[in-house]
Amino acid sequence: MSDLASRLDFAVRVAREAGDHTLRYFRRPDLEIESKADISPVTRADREAETLLTERIRSAYPLDGILGEELGESPSTNRYRWILDPIDGTRSFARGIPLFGTLVALEYQGENVLGVIHLPACRETIYAAKGQGAWWQVEYAAPITARVSSVNALAKATLLSTAPEGFAKPDAVNALRKLESECRELRTWGDCYGYALIATGRADIMIDPRMAIWDAAALLPILQEAGGRFTDWKGRERADGGNGIATNGVFHDTVVERFRSTSASS
Repeated sequence: MSDLASRLDFAVRVAREAGDHTLRYFRRPDLEIESKADISPVTRADREAETLLTERIRSAYPLDGILGEELGESPSTNRYRWILDPIDGTRSFARGIPLFGTLVALEYQGENVLGVIHLPACRETIYAAKGQGAWWQVEYAAPITARVSSVNALAKATLLSTAPEGFAKPDAVNALRKLESECRELRTWGDCYGYALIATGRADIMIDPRMAIWDAAALLPILQEAGGRFTDWKGRERADGGNGIATNGVFHDTVVERFRSTSASS
């Protein structure tokens, strides 16, 4: 992976381009919102942003595979695979709420080696590559190191999650409520924005009961390089586990033990 640094530069550039493209549709009153087969929303902005990303990748790296939320998969012939979520947080986007982002990730031989979170409406980008640290750039300021918090007591921790009703089974809800009672506070607007907060030390724990691989692939290298951890509810460092836990690392094993045996972790 001798070209990982150049691939990261490329990924940051195209994530910003695609994310900024979505702003053309953000808060437009004529934006049409469709429902996919799984009832999740999708818009013209999602499809156009993923098309833009796909075209840029195919031009720059024609042998690489691509897996996107909206356009499906094209196979790799060189063991590289890009994983794309053009708008993570489409519900926020569709309601004019700025807490959405574009996610770009890269796998090599099945390992997540690179990730970018671009938050176009917030003008923030968080990005990382394996062994090269994690970085946080706001607007046009110089990038600074992205680092998780040093909070070391649950009573001082900020817990993030999707809304409690997303935890479909009672035991998962109970685990969340128990953890909430031990933390300083719970906030429930999540998606990639929540993970950006963990990676930059502005929150400490994030719980997600349902995640697709394109939701998680960019997060794993970012959290690791920022000094934190990302796993599924069984504690596995993988993007395809179906759910996710991100922490500053201090509380990770404790949080995983709370959720490992719940219904949503299967």
